[in-house]
Amino acid sequence: MTTSQIKGISILLVDDHPVVRQGYRRVLEHQGDFRVVAEADNAVNAYRMFKSHAPDVVVMDISMPGASGLEAIRNIRLRNSGSRILVFSMHSEAALVKAAFGAGASGYVTKDSEPAVLIKAIRAVARGEHAMSDDIAHVLAMESLSPSGSVLDQLGEREIEILRQLAAGATTEQIAANLNLSIKTVQNYHYLIKTKTGMRTDAQLVRLAVECGLASL
Repeated sequence: MTTSQIKGISILLVDDHPVVRQGYRRVLEHQGDFRVVAEADNAVNAYRMFKSHAPDVVVMDISMPGASGLEAIRNIRLRNSGSRILVFSMHSEAALVKAAFGAGASGYVTKDSEPAVLIKAIRAVARGEHAMSDDIAHVLAMESLSPSGSVLDQLGEREIEILRQLAAGATTEQIAANLNLSIKTVQNYHYLIKTKTGMRTDAQLVRLAVECGLASL
């Protein structure tokens, strides 16, 4: 028996709601081979905890204050390309799902799923496999059948993240601080997003983000 088999699967749990983390921690640790070794409530702390604990699997929410889970996934994968990250989110919009996989996620499960689905997905991701809840698989299947696709298909993961923050009301300066970018770089991304989507104003960008599920009014 290997050391990893004896110790089980170590997990970093990332969600900005303490009650949610506490509830899912109990569910996960009820499994004999799961150990939640750390928790984080935002993207910055998620990266810090990943560096400190090197978990086998990161269970990551997408929606968090400041930089989202997309940015955390991106940074963790830049540090360790072999890291295994499972998105666990209330969002099931195709644009976000594809952005998460594009950033390096190994799986995506919605919070509407039964606990057994999450547990099965964690085990699969820990084995180096990809995993999705049935509703996410359906969303991606329907998206692939769409003749025109989404206008957001033209955006990269970083552009999706900046659009999400813009739509949430963040200023250029706030986005730059959240993503550790220069103001000029954020401005350049802002221009590229408008160019790629064909939107002329920020109001149009916000409406697009809402229509695609990246933001809410």
